[in-house]
Parts: sequence; structure tokens; C-alpha cells
Amino acid sequence: MSDRRLVHIIDDEDAVRRAASFMLKTSGFVVETWPSGVAFMKEVRHLAEGCILLDVRMPDMDGLEVQQALIEKGITMPVIILTGHGDVTIAVKAMKAGAVDFLEKPFQKAVLLASIETAFERLSAAGDIMVRANEAQTLLGVLTPRERDVLEGLAQGLPNKTIAYDLGISPRTVEVHRANLMSKLDVRSLSDALRIAFAAGLGA
Repeated sequence: MSDRRLVHIIDDEDAVRRAASFMLKTSGFVVETWPSGVAFMKEVRHLAEGCILLDVRMPDMDGLEVQQALIEKGITMPVIILTGHGDVTIAVKAMKAGAVDFLEKPFQKAVLLASIETAFERLSAAGDIMVRANEAQTLLGVLTPRERDVLEGLAQGLPNKTIAYDLGISPRTVEVHRANLMSKLDVRSLSDALRIAFAAGLGA
């Protein structure tokens, strides 16, 4: 990787492209913006490698379709999904397909930058998948069976209420288990917990 790290922003909302572009450029990144998945995919073979910031809800070709097209073409640039509120099920699908992270709009600069750092780490350490799987299994060993059940439900993209119903417990108890498992795994966000779950083979 060169020192000038490139981020491709794909979003049909001009305001989002401008805001994210400004945040990243002022933090030293090189940015290219794309108004649609179709426009990006037309040029993708000729583009410099970087990280992709990908909106999930776009006309013509949504984020999941863009992600699938990248996989089919064998393009391994790390993808961060941008979602609206309540799109967690879609974000889980994207992470199962290999997305590094998901961010809910509107996102804060610090959260965006941390996510992009993770993406570039993935780009420079693409060969350690087996190590990650073994580490994830070890991490999940600290969870109680019930906490693991809750994490499995989250990894399947299920809302708290559905997990509660399936396990015969209250939604409040699910929230307690969720908070406990995130504390034990030492993660701050659901996407971090999901990354460990998927590496360990949960949610299949």
C-alpha cells in the first residue's frame, strides 16, 4: 500500500458523498466519489485499490448487489456498508458476505475513521483468516451458553424481540445478555461482535 490511502465513496445522496469526502480528505485520505453502484462497477477494473464506503439503499443497483458483483469479479477491496436506521438485517447480510463493518447514518467522524483503519488493516493482512477463526473460537469460549445463543441470533440478523421469543426469555433479558457478551468480548459495537461471531462460524 502507498502512503496515500484511497477511499471510494458510493452513495446516491450528494450530501452524504460531500460530507464523507470532506471528513476523509481533511484526515489525509485520497477520495473518489461515485453517484451509483452502476457507475462504480463500470470503472472498477481500472481503479486503484482502496477501501469502499458503500451505501446499501441505492436505485438500480443496491449495496448488496454491488458487493455480490465485486465478489463475482474477484475484487477483494474491503467494503464498509452505510445503512439507514433499522437496516441491521441488511448490514448483517453484508458482513456475512465479507463486509468489514457497517455504519449507521449519520455517522461521526471518529467512528468513520476507526472503521476505515480496520478496513486498511484487512487489506494489508488478507492472509490471516485461519488465525482469526481460531482466535474467534477462543474468544467465544468465555461466553455462557445463553450469551452464545443470543450472539447466534444477532449473527442471523434477528431483532432482540425475535431472539427473546425463540429462547423463551424477555427482550430485556436479551439486552442484558447482549451487554454482557459485548463486555466479555471487549467490543464496543455490534459490528465488532458480529465480526468475531462470523469468524467463528456462527450465523451460518
